[in-house]
Amino acid sequence: MLLATDSPRTLGSEQGSRLSFSRPENQARRVLTVDEAPAFELSFWCGTCQFLFERLEGATTTFSGSPDHPTVQPGPGLDEAAISRFGELLPRASYQPLLLQVNPRLIHPAKPGDYFAEEQVATWGVDSFWGLPTYPRTQYYRTFETRVSSDAHLYEFVVPMVPPSWNDRARVDAYAADLAAGAPGTAVAVSLLDVCAPAVDQGSDYYTHWALVHFLLDGHHRMQAAAETGRPLRLLSLLSLEAGLAAASQTAELPTIRAAAARQRPTPTTPDS
Repeated sequence: MLLATDSPRTLGSEQGSRLSFSRPENQARRVLTVDEAPAFELSFWCGTCQFLFERLEGATTTFSGSPDHPTVQPGPGLDEAAISRFGELLPRASYQPLLLQVNPRLIHPAKPGDYFAEEQVATWGVDSFWGLPTYPRTQYYRTFETRVSSDAHLYEFVVPMVPPSWNDRARVDAYAADLAAGAPGTAVAVSLLDVCAPAVDQGSDYYTHWALVHFLLDGHHRMQAAAETGRPLRLLSLLSLEAGLAAASQTAELPTIRAAAARQRPTPTTPDS
């Protein structure tokens, strides 16, 4: 569910940021860095390769503050203080704030529900070199999907900066109690939209994949609690309008698509032999 959206605005620190995105013109790999260390490898810039987020050695920290510098906990709407506070972590660029309601489902790579082993393989097949599906090297959350058109489908993911196994059990349980009491709270993420499709039809279900990926900045314990209890959670997304693999027209269309009802892609039928 899309709860609220606002006009694009410029965010990011003038003195440098803790997060950054490599750009295709600078290097072949697209990488999300944290404190200058590679944290996630992203989809290859060409747009015909598979969508990707692969955890690297630099994904070791969250941005939830400390006892001396606590996080600004977002309110129920598009909280300007939270947008400003988390915006300072980002490279200076254009972002669109979105407030979503998500129902996270924790996914283990190569297990049932894994996008990379199921929907992606149906379109691209397995990796031609390794003969295996893409392996993201992290657990992640699936939260939403819907139809874009007859030949395009949107998938949404929430990617934690650290594995859920690093979360403190007592804090997860406390947030689960909050959710049960009707106090969902809000997680915060920086988000990218990658639009990818193979150059040629090479799988059993050829179409364009719209991949909306939220890299979690704050709310790791809340997200795990929501997944474990099956309760919804608010997500404040700062959508980058420049770092994703999507045309400006596609990014502009995203809020309308995200406001649509959830809808699974029909299983392709196999012609009779």
